[in-house]
Amino acid sequence: MPSARDAAVLAEVPALARVVTAEDVKAYADAGGDHNPLHQDDAVARAAGFPGLIAHGMFTMGHLAACISRWAGGPDRIRHLTAQFRAPVYMGEEIVAGGRVKAVDVEHGVALVECWVSVERDGQTEWPIKRGEAEVLLED
Repeated sequence: MPSARDAAVLAEVPALARVVTAEDVKAYADAGGDHNPLHQDDAVARAAGFPGLIAHGMFTMGHLAACISRWAGGPDRIRHLTAQFRAPVYMGEEIVAGGRVKAVDVEHGVALVECWVSVERDGQTEWPIKRGEAEVLLED
């Protein structure tokens, strides 16, 4: 966990990668109660114009929160987390969450972190989550 003295502007939050599976998305749907067929029924997702099932946006956001939490030293250290959802995530894709410290308030022990989730698709980087921001409590 970074301390207020050690956190530096432009310091990188270590990336966290995971491959999205249909089993993970189903477990997320069961836990959260969101059984939208776009996440559960391949035929419905294809009829809507997607190449197959898509992950919940909040599933992707949860991965981002896990990345920031791991860096910060636990979920209780995240005071605020926002994000802009920009692109769908498909089964079998590897999503990578990361971030960079934008500002440090040493007096209050808080870091402002720019954060995102990316995926490589057809030789291009897509941003399922872009312009995310986390306010993180730092260690004394």
